[in-house]
This record gives sequence, C-alpha cells and structure tokens, in this order.
Amino acid sequence: MNKHCCRDMEDAITLDCDQHIDVLECPDVLVSYIPKFDEYGLIIHDGGSSSLEIRFCPWCGSKLPESKREAWFGRLEELGFDDPSEQNIPEEFESDAWYRNT
Repeated sequence: MNKHCCRDMEDAITLDCDQHIDVLECPDVLVSYIPKFDEYGLIIHDGGSSSLEIRFCPWCGSKLPESKREAWFGRLEELGFDDPSEQNIPEEFESDAWYRNT
C-alpha cells in the first residue's frame, strides 16, 4: 500500500539533492510532509521551517488526510506534557507511530 496519494506526491516530498541535506534548505523541494502530524504543506523558503498546509494533492487532486497536529498536542497533554518542544516526550510521538499504533 502506498503511503501517499500518488507517485508525483511521493516524488515531491522526497529529497533527491546532492547539495542539501534538509528538505527545508533545498529550493527544488516545494512540498513537505510531517509524519507525526500526517500533514502536507507548501514550504515557505525564507530560511525558516514554515509551510502552508495543503488539503488536496496538487497533482492528482486527492483529498489529503486531516492534520493530526491538534490531536498530537492533545494526546501529549493528556499524558502530562505541557511543553513537548522542551520535554522528553515518548519516542512514538516523534513519528507517525503514536496514531498508527492505536
């Protein structure tokens, strides 16, 4: 089973560059995918890590999954983590494992 909606999306979020090690640094990568939030976005190449969430695939038109960002923060809050960027959160929350294993 493919993780993403189409091959074009898979290619778009894959870094294939010998000059950059991070998708946010490579001007050829325009779409980001954040597994822990199951979230797609258009990268804002301004030197930061911002992206603009997208809800439909620009290539095949498929509806993309709803972002799990709020659920991620909510679940961590339920577990007693009020500042996940500063706390040692469970490893499963660093990837998509937290929602795939439920």
